[in-house]
Amino acid sequence: MAPAQTGAGIGIANLPNQRHKIVAKRGGNFTLMVCGESGLGKTTFINTLFTTTIKTPKSYKRRFNKSAEKTVEIEIIRAELEEKQFNIKLSVVDTPGFGDYTNNRDSWLPIIDFIDDQHESYMRQEHQPRRQDLSDMRVHCCLYFIRPTGHTLKPLDIEVMKRLGTRVNLIPVIAKADTMTPTDLHKFKKRILEVIAAQNIQCYTFPLESDDEASTKRNMSIMAAMPFSIIGSTDDVMTNDGRTVKGRQYSWGVAEVENEDHCDFKKLRQLLIRTHMLDLISSTEETHYEVYRHAQMETRKIGEPKVKTVTNPKWKEEEESLRKRFTEQVRLEENRFRSWEQQLIAERDRLNKDLEAEHSHIKALEAELEAMTAGLSSKRK
Repeated sequence: MAPAQTGAGIGIANLPNQRHKIVAKRGGNFTLMVCGESGLGKTTFINTLFTTTIKTPKSYKRRFNKSAEKTVEIEIIRAELEEKQFNIKLSVVDTPGFGDYTNNRDSWLPIIDFIDDQHESYMRQEHQPRRQDLSDMRVHCCLYFIRPTGHTLKPLDIEVMKRLGTRVNLIPVIAKADTMTPTDLHKFKKRILEVIAAQNIQCYTFPLESDDEASTKRNMSIMAAMPFSIIGSTDDVMTNDGRTVKGRQYSWGVAEVENEDHCDFKKLRQLLIRTHMLDLISSTEETHYEVYRHAQMETRKIGEPKVKTVTNPKWKEEEESLRKRFTEQVRLEENRFRSWEQQLIAERDRLNKDLEAEHSHIKALEAELEAMTAGLSSKRK
């Protein structure tokens, strides 16, 4: 089809501007999940990322004052951010209690169930006659915080990342990068990437090639930094050259949050907010949600409720505890009955022996009586 030859055009080129106005008026929604053990700086990182207090940090006394029960909670923090008259409704999903116990078996189930439940909720809303103002809490990105051990991923990390990678845009991050030397950090990153490749863990990727050469170089630089090493701090500190920066003060100097020589925080923020937030949202819609929707529609009819198995780890622990308690009680009762049985058998044997002894004594008396009777009879004769 030949292009229109009018001098000023017919206005097709203004469509992006119209789209921009609509999007700017509506605003946007973004749901970010942070997953990892306690004490890795997840709350501090979120507050540093959005330069405001999204979540109030927990006190150390409350953090370590845990109950004996193994529970993983889902905590949702909502905030509305504005920049240059553009509003975005932010939801941060935290997972307190994950990985904090000796036995972490099935501790990932509440997290996986939450992600699936959001897909399920959105799919059911789509099937309704009226679909205005849909509530969308689908997780667009999950930051998995890795403890900076310097060795490799733990078995728990591998199991959880395998399950998360098939459901959500997974981005692994190394927490508290200022606790490792650059050499150790580089080796640690290499080991993590080797495990991710060997275990076939799906992490978030995006197209590197772009029409703009500068964008291509930037994308390659961001992808090369994965897994991202981060430092979180909301405190302003003074550097040796007189600059005021966000960072952490040490005796040897300052670890700067936004210094790319110190950590990958700036690259991660670029990925999450400035360059690829829309891609995270669209890939959730077009890939992860569609995979879930396709799998459910193959096995269910439209409007049919989802069959949900009861796999709460807390209930499993309680069931196992009750089973052990019942088994122990049965064992004790059986031992008690065996003891009674042995006592009864011993008592029966004793009574039988006494009866036999009495019977022998009676026979002896009878024989003696017969002998006496026979002796008297002979005397009379």
